[in-house]
Amino acid sequence: MLNKRFYHIGFGQDDLGSSPPSIALLSGDPERSRLIAQTYLQDVRLLSENRGLNSYVGYLPNGRTILSATSGMGAPSLSIVVNELVQVGIRQVIRIGTCGSIQSYIPVGSVVISSAALCRQGAANDIAPVEYPAAADPFLTVALVKAARELEVEHYIGITASVDTFYEGQERTDSANPNLMRSLHGITEEYRRLNILNYEMECGTLFKMAGVYNFAAAAVCGVVAGRTVSENIILEQKDIAVRNAIATALHAAETLE
Repeated sequence: MLNKRFYHIGFGQDDLGSSPPSIALLSGDPERSRLIAQTYLQDVRLLSENRGLNSYVGYLPNGRTILSATSGMGAPSLSIVVNELVQVGIRQVIRIGTCGSIQSYIPVGSVVISSAALCRQGAANDIAPVEYPAAADPFLTVALVKAARELEVEHYIGITASVDTFYEGQERTDSANPNLMRSLHGITEEYRRLNILNYEMECGTLFKMAGVYNFAAAAVCGVVAGRTVSENIILEQKDIAVRNAIATALHAAETLE
Protein backbone atom coordinates (compact mmCIF):
# COMPACT_ATOMS: atom_id res chain seq x y z
CA MET A 1 0.00 0.00 0.00
CA LEU A 2 2.52 2.56 -1.17
CA ASN A 3 -0.10 5.31 -1.47
CA LYS A 4 -1.29 4.94 2.12
CA ARG A 5 -0.79 8.06 4.24
CA PHE A 6 -0.54 7.25 7.91
CA TYR A 7 -2.95 8.97 10.23
CA HIS A 8 -0.46 10.38 12.74
CA ILE A 9 2.73 11.11 10.81
CA GLY A 10 0.69 12.42 7.85
CA PHE A 11 2.66 10.81 5.02
CA GLY A 12 3.19 7.47 3.35
CA GLN A 13 5.93 5.55 1.61
CA ASP A 14 5.19 7.04 -1.80
CA ASP A 15 5.78 10.55 -0.38
CA LEU A 16 9.43 9.69 0.28
CA GLY A 17 10.46 9.82 -3.36
CA SER A 18 12.53 7.56 -5.58
CA SER A 19 15.37 7.26 -3.05
CA PRO A 20 13.51 6.74 0.24
CA PRO A 21 15.42 7.04 3.51
CA SER A 22 16.00 4.03 5.73
CA ILE A 23 17.28 6.09 8.66
CA ALA A 24 15.40 8.62 10.79
CA LEU A 25 16.66 11.22 13.22
CA LEU A 26 13.89 11.41 15.80
CA SER A 27 13.40 14.45 18.04
CA GLY A 28 10.72 15.02 20.65
CA ASP A 29 10.54 18.72 19.82
CA PRO A 30 9.16 19.73 16.40
CA GLU A 31 11.41 22.79 16.43
CA ARG A 32 14.44 20.54 16.77
CA SER A 33 13.28 18.45 13.80
CA ARG A 34 12.90 21.65 11.78
CA LEU A 35 16.30 22.94 12.92
CA ILE A 36 18.01 19.73 11.83
CA ALA A 37 16.29 19.76 8.45
CA GLN A 38 16.74 23.41 7.62
CA THR A 39 20.26 23.86 9.02
CA TYR A 40 22.05 20.60 8.37
CA LEU A 41 20.34 18.84 5.45
CA GLN A 42 20.35 19.58 1.72
CA ASP A 43 17.41 19.74 -0.70
CA VAL A 44 14.97 19.50 2.20
CA ARG A 45 11.33 18.79 1.58
CA LEU A 46 8.52 19.10 4.14
CA LEU A 47 6.52 15.89 4.40
CA SER A 48 4.01 16.83 7.07
CA GLU A 49 3.26 19.14 9.97
CA ASN A 50 0.37 16.96 11.12
CA ARG A 51 -0.42 17.21 14.86
CA GLY A 52 2.88 19.02 15.43
CA LEU A 53 4.73 15.89 14.31
CA ASN A 54 6.87 17.73 11.78
CA SER A 55 8.69 15.49 9.31
CA TYR A 56 11.21 16.40 6.63
CA VAL A 57 13.20 14.43 4.09
CA GLY A 58 16.56 15.62 2.80
CA TYR A 59 20.14 14.64 2.09
CA LEU A 60 23.28 14.46 4.16
CA PRO A 61 26.43 16.00 2.65
CA ASN A 62 27.51 12.52 1.48
CA GLY A 63 24.28 12.15 -0.52
CA ARG A 64 22.47 9.79 1.85
CA THR A 65 18.74 10.37 2.12
CA ILE A 66 17.57 10.90 5.70
CA LEU A 67 14.37 11.67 7.56
CA SER A 68 14.13 14.27 10.32
CA ALA A 69 10.99 13.45 12.27
CA THR A 70 9.21 14.41 15.48
CA SER A 71 8.13 11.91 18.13
CA GLY A 72 6.36 14.31 20.48
CA MET A 73 6.86 14.25 24.25
CA GLY A 74 6.93 10.92 26.02
CA ALA A 75 6.79 7.24 25.18
CA PRO A 76 3.11 6.92 24.16
CA SER A 77 3.52 9.49 21.39
CA LEU A 78 6.85 8.02 20.33
CA SER A 79 5.36 4.54 20.11
CA ILE A 80 2.77 5.72 17.59
CA VAL A 81 5.27 7.59 15.44
CA VAL A 82 7.85 4.82 15.40
CA ASN A 83 5.26 2.19 14.52
CA GLU A 84 4.24 4.23 11.47
CA LEU A 85 7.82 5.09 10.50
CA VAL A 86 8.69 1.41 10.40
CA GLN A 87 5.70 0.85 8.12
CA VAL A 88 7.04 3.40 5.61
CA GLY A 89 10.42 1.67 5.52
CA ILE A 90 12.59 3.17 8.29
CA ARG A 91 15.09 0.59 9.56
CA GLN A 92 17.40 2.71 11.73
CA VAL A 93 16.33 5.32 14.30
CA ILE A 94 18.59 7.67 16.21
CA ARG A 95 16.82 9.55 18.96
CA ILE A 96 18.19 13.06 19.51
CA GLY A 97 16.92 14.25 22.87
CA THR A 98 17.65 16.11 26.06
CA CYS A 99 18.19 14.70 29.51
CA GLY A 100 19.17 15.39 33.09
CA SER A 101 22.35 13.82 34.42
CA ILE A 102 22.23 12.15 37.83
CA GLN A 103 25.98 11.65 38.14
CA SER A 104 28.07 14.56 39.39
CA TYR A 105 30.82 13.96 36.83
CA ILE A 106 28.48 14.47 33.84
CA PRO A 107 28.23 18.22 33.19
CA VAL A 108 25.51 20.22 31.51
CA GLY A 109 26.41 20.75 27.85
CA SER A 110 27.82 17.27 27.33
CA VAL A 111 25.95 14.35 25.77
CA VAL A 112 24.92 10.92 27.02
CA ILE A 113 24.86 8.01 24.58
CA SER A 114 22.57 5.32 25.97
CA SER A 115 23.77 1.74 25.76
CA ALA A 116 20.55 0.50 27.36
CA ALA A 117 17.67 1.76 29.47
CA LEU A 118 16.09 0.98 32.79
CA CYS A 119 12.59 1.16 31.35
CA ARG A 120 9.84 2.38 33.69
CA GLN A 121 7.26 3.12 31.00
CA GLY A 122 3.69 2.00 30.55
CA ALA A 123 3.83 2.20 26.75
CA ALA A 124 6.72 -0.26 26.69
CA ASN A 125 4.67 -2.77 28.65
CA ASP A 126 2.23 -2.93 25.74
CA ILE A 127 5.13 -3.75 23.39
CA ALA A 128 6.91 -6.43 25.43
CA PRO A 129 7.04 -7.80 29.00
CA VAL A 130 8.70 -5.80 31.77
CA GLU A 131 11.62 -8.24 31.72
CA TYR A 132 12.27 -7.73 28.00
CA PRO A 133 15.63 -5.92 27.59
CA ALA A 134 15.65 -2.31 26.47
CA ALA A 135 19.00 -2.31 24.69
CA ALA A 136 20.37 0.01 22.03
CA ASP A 137 21.74 -1.38 18.79
CA PRO A 138 25.49 -1.90 19.38
CA PHE A 139 26.55 -0.83 15.89
CA LEU A 140 24.56 2.41 15.94
CA THR A 141 25.83 3.08 19.45
CA VAL A 142 29.46 2.60 18.42
CA ALA A 143 28.88 4.93 15.47
CA LEU A 144 27.62 7.60 17.88
CA VAL A 145 30.61 7.14 20.18
CA LYS A 146 33.07 7.36 17.27
CA ALA A 147 31.30 10.48 16.00
CA ALA A 148 31.48 12.17 19.40
CA ARG A 149 35.18 11.36 19.66
CA GLU A 150 35.95 12.68 16.19
CA LEU A 151 34.00 15.88 16.88
CA GLU A 152 35.62 16.20 20.32
CA VAL A 153 32.20 16.36 21.97
CA GLU A 154 32.31 15.51 25.66
CA HIS A 155 30.30 12.32 25.94
CA TYR A 156 29.40 9.54 28.34
CA ILE A 157 28.14 6.04 27.55
CA GLY A 158 25.95 4.00 29.84
CA ILE A 159 22.52 3.13 31.13
CA THR A 160 19.65 5.63 31.07
CA ALA A 161 16.60 5.73 33.34
CA SER A 162 13.68 6.11 30.94
CA VAL A 163 10.52 7.15 32.79
CA ASP A 164 7.04 8.38 31.92
CA THR A 165 6.85 11.65 33.86
CA PHE A 166 9.04 14.73 33.94
CA TYR A 167 8.19 15.73 37.50
CA GLU A 168 7.16 12.87 39.79
CA GLY A 169 8.97 10.10 37.91
CA GLN A 170 12.24 12.00 38.06
CA GLU A 171 11.80 12.81 41.75
CA ARG A 172 11.16 16.51 41.22
CA THR A 173 9.36 18.19 44.11
CA ASP A 174 9.51 21.78 42.84
CA SER A 175 6.20 21.45 40.99
CA ALA A 176 2.43 21.45 41.42
CA ASN A 177 2.84 18.18 43.29
CA PRO A 178 5.50 18.34 46.02
CA ASN A 179 4.11 15.20 47.67
CA LEU A 180 5.75 12.28 45.94
CA MET A 181 4.66 8.72 46.54
CA ARG A 182 6.85 6.89 49.02
CA SER A 183 8.16 4.61 46.28
CA LEU A 184 9.73 7.61 44.54
CA HIS A 185 11.49 9.13 47.55
CA GLY A 186 15.21 8.50 47.13
CA ILE A 187 14.88 6.84 43.75
CA THR A 188 17.42 9.15 42.11
CA GLU A 189 20.07 8.21 44.66
CA GLU A 190 19.17 4.56 44.19
CA TYR A 191 19.65 4.89 40.44
CA ARG A 192 22.89 6.79 40.97
CA ARG A 193 24.27 3.89 43.00
CA LEU A 194 23.27 1.55 40.19
CA ASN A 195 25.58 3.58 37.88
CA ILE A 196 22.67 4.94 35.85
CA LEU A 197 23.75 8.12 34.10
CA ASN A 198 20.65 10.16 33.34
CA TYR A 199 16.89 10.62 33.18
CA GLU A 200 14.88 10.94 29.97
CA MET A 201 11.43 9.91 28.76
CA GLU A 202 11.54 7.98 25.49
CA CYS A 203 14.46 5.68 24.76
CA GLY A 204 13.38 2.71 26.87
CA THR A 205 10.25 2.25 24.79
CA LEU A 206 12.19 2.96 21.57
CA PHE A 207 14.73 0.25 22.40
CA LYS A 208 12.06 -2.33 23.23
CA MET A 209 10.22 -1.52 20.01
CA ALA A 210 13.46 -2.00 18.08
CA GLY A 211 13.91 -5.46 19.51
CA VAL A 212 10.32 -6.51 18.83
CA TYR A 213 9.96 -4.83 15.41
CA ASN A 214 13.46 -5.82 14.26
CA PHE A 215 14.98 -2.43 13.49
CA ALA A 216 18.08 -0.70 14.90
CA ALA A 217 17.79 2.10 17.46
CA ALA A 218 20.18 4.30 19.41
CA ALA A 219 19.95 7.49 21.43
CA VAL A 220 22.10 10.54 22.09
CA CYS A 221 20.84 13.18 24.51
CA GLY A 222 22.21 16.60 25.34
CA VAL A 223 22.53 17.16 29.07
CA VAL A 224 20.43 20.20 30.03
CA ALA A 225 20.13 19.65 33.80
CA GLY A 226 22.55 18.51 36.48
CA ARG A 227 20.31 16.77 38.96
CA THR A 228 23.02 16.45 41.61
CA VAL A 229 22.92 20.25 41.88
CA SER A 230 19.40 21.38 40.91
CA GLU A 231 16.06 20.22 39.54
CA ASN A 232 16.11 23.03 36.97
CA ILE A 233 17.07 23.01 33.31
CA ILE A 234 20.08 25.26 32.63
CA LEU A 235 18.77 27.30 29.72
CA GLU A 236 22.08 29.07 29.13
CA GLN A 237 23.71 25.77 28.15
CA LYS A 238 20.72 24.01 26.59
CA ASP A 239 21.56 25.17 23.05
CA ILE A 240 25.12 23.90 23.40
CA ALA A 241 23.93 20.51 24.61
CA VAL A 242 21.38 20.19 21.81
CA ARG A 243 23.87 21.24 19.13
CA ASN A 244 26.35 18.66 20.42
CA ALA A 245 23.72 15.91 20.29
CA ILE A 246 22.62 16.89 16.78
CA ALA A 247 26.19 17.07 15.47
CA THR A 248 27.00 13.66 16.95
CA ALA A 249 23.92 12.02 15.42
CA LEU A 250 24.47 13.56 11.99
CA HIS A 251 28.13 12.60 11.88
CA ALA A 252 27.24 9.04 12.91
CA ALA A 253 24.52 8.82 10.26
CA GLU A 254 27.01 9.77 7.55
CA THR A 255 29.30 6.90 8.50
CA LEU A 256 26.68 4.14 8.51
CA GLU A 257 26.87 1.52 5.81
